[in-house]
Amino acid sequence: MVPQVCEEADLKYRFSGHQTFAFRYGWLEKGVRGIAESPTLFSDDDALVHLGVGKNMVDSIRHWCLATQLLEVDSDVERDSGRLLRVTGVGRQLLLAKGWDPFVQDDATLWLLHWLLVSNPAIGTTWQILFSLFHRLDFTKRELVDYLLLFVEKESLRVRKSVIVRDVDCFLRTYVRGTSGKKTGIAEESFDCPLHELNLIQLTPDGELYRFSVGTKPSLPAAVFGYALLEYLGRARAGSTAGPSTMSIQECTYGAGSPGQAFKLDENSLIEYVEELEDVSKGAIVLDETAGLKQIYQRRKQNPRDLLKDYYCGIGAR
Repeated sequence: MVPQVCEEADLKYRFSGHQTFAFRYGWLEKGVRGIAESPTLFSDDDALVHLGVGKNMVDSIRHWCLATQLLEVDSDVERDSGRLLRVTGVGRQLLLAKGWDPFVQDDATLWLLHWLLVSNPAIGTTWQILFSLFHRLDFTKRELVDYLLLFVEKESLRVRKSVIVRDVDCFLRTYVRGTSGKKTGIAEESFDCPLHELNLIQLTPDGELYRFSVGTKPSLPAAVFGYALLEYLGRARAGSTAGPSTMSIQECTYGAGSPGQAFKLDENSLIEYVEELEDVSKGAIVLDETAGLKQIYQRRKQNPRDLLKDYYCGIGAR
């Protein structure tokens, strides 16, 4: 099956930048706080000392902070080539001092980071494609590589197979617990990525076949689902002057870039989240059923980040 391409004129693709490392415990926090103190941190001579890692890992931390949309290139600086970075709004509210979860202790933060990663259109293309367009439940590493090679061919991109292979390796290590990490309690000595705790991808006992875990997600709060849903609705109606909007349950479950695909929810689980969102959003988002067709109806504008604020402040906790 040839991947269908998202229609976005200025879409760019990137299959590298992580230096083969999945991000580790503490990396994102270090990167965000470091840039808050020094916008040129990653190009500074003392970056290795400041972050306490090797040069390749410095580059990897930079990549992952950008991929998870916690940092961004400072667009106010002309001809800088990405040397100066700044903390994004969600990065600041989430991880800086007095933020919502500065030490990433809440599972909600892991789900949010996952969404921010797989919904980034320009960095981490493999993550976006495989959590957006790839619909097989069971797969091997080779099948993922072949799928991405089809995408590359369709888009007439010049990307070597070896680059795709390394990207897929890193993708799998992001979600599947490693077997060679040293369990010493020191973050930098663990090869595991915190997103493995989401259990979104499982490795079968034979060690060859992987499986997406589709269905209910007990640790995913409705507020994070709602944040993703509102971003998805916003993209779907980009350029439209319309106010309230509707979307079918099926599109929100199976559509490219949808919350259903990102969080690997089935229709019943997604409906439960929408029903819960009616309370969490104070009626801004409701489930509407007309003539047997279930749709999501956004009755009024809602700032997605307000849902997160309410959750982390304890108002919208499950």
